[in-house]
Amino acid sequence: MVDMSAPRARLSRPAPRLWLAGGWLLIAALAGLFAPLVAPHDPLYQDLFLTRMPPFFADGAEPGYLLGTDSLGRDVLSRLIYGARIALIVALVAGTAACLIGATLGLLAGYFGGWTDRVISRIVDIWMAFPPVLFAILLVAVLGTGLLSVIVAISVIDWTRFCRVVRAEAMKQRAMEYVASARVAGFSRWRTLMREVLPNVLPAIVVLLSLEMGIAVIVEAILSFVNLSISSDAPTWGGMIAEGRTAIHQAWWVLVFPLVALFLTVLSFSQLGEGLKNRFDPVLK
Repeated sequence: MVDMSAPRARLSRPAPRLWLAGGWLLIAALAGLFAPLVAPHDPLYQDLFLTRMPPFFADGAEPGYLLGTDSLGRDVLSRLIYGARIALIVALVAGTAACLIGATLGLLAGYFGGWTDRVISRIVDIWMAFPPVLFAILLVAVLGTGLLSVIVAISVIDWTRFCRVVRAEAMKQRAMEYVASARVAGFSRWRTLMREVLPNVLPAIVVLLSLEMGIAVIVEAILSFVNLSISSDAPTWGGMIAEGRTAIHQAWWVLVFPLVALFLTVLSFSQLGEGLKNRFDPVLK
C-alpha cells in the first residue's frame, strides 16, 4: 500500500522560505510601525560634522551610527526604518486597492462572460497599452507629489494584472462540474460565484496580491528615485538610492543598505505568496 501520510505531512508544514519571508516582512512592519521608538535618531536631523561616516564594522565609524551617515550627516539606519514605513504603507494600501478593483472585474468577466466579458476585456486591453511606469510618472505629475498620489497611481495602473489572471481562473472554474451541480441544486449565479467559484480562485488572488505588494514597493522606489513620490527630504528607499548613487565611491553604504532592504522586501513578498499558495490551494490539499 502507498503511504499517503508523508505527502500530507509535507504539505501541512510551512516551507522554510515562508517563515523567512514572513519573518523579514514582520520585522520591517514592526520597525516601520514603531519607528519613533526604534530609530536611534531623527531621520531628518542633519549634522554636517558627521557627514559620510562609515558603518560600525568599518574604520572611522562613529558610535551610535550603526549603518553610518549620508552626505548631510543623517543616520542611515533611522532613514531605512522610516523608509520601511512608507514602502509598506504603499504596498498594503495600493496593492489591496488594485486587488479589489481587478479581482472584482475579473470575476465578473470570467464567470458571466458575454457582453460583460467583452467590455471588461476591451478596457483591460486599452489600459495595458500604456507603459506602466511611464503612466505612473504621468499620473503622479498630474496629481502632484504625495503619498496619496503614489497610491492612487499604482492602484489605477496595476488592477489590470489582477483582472486578466482572475478572469482566466474564473473561466476555468466555471467549466467545472461543481459549478453545474451548484446550479442544479438551486444556487443563484451570484451565490454560486461567491460560495463556489471565489474560494477556488482565492489562492491565485493571494499570490497576485503578494506579488503586487512587491511591485508597489518597486514603483514607489522608482518614483522616489526621480523625486516624484513624497517630499525630497523624506526618508524613502528610492530617495536614499538616488542620493547614494551620486556618492558611491565615497559612501557606498548609503546606496547598498537601501538596495538590500528593497531587494529583501520584494523577494519576501514573492516567496510569501508562493508559500501561501502551496499551503492553502485546495487542489494541492
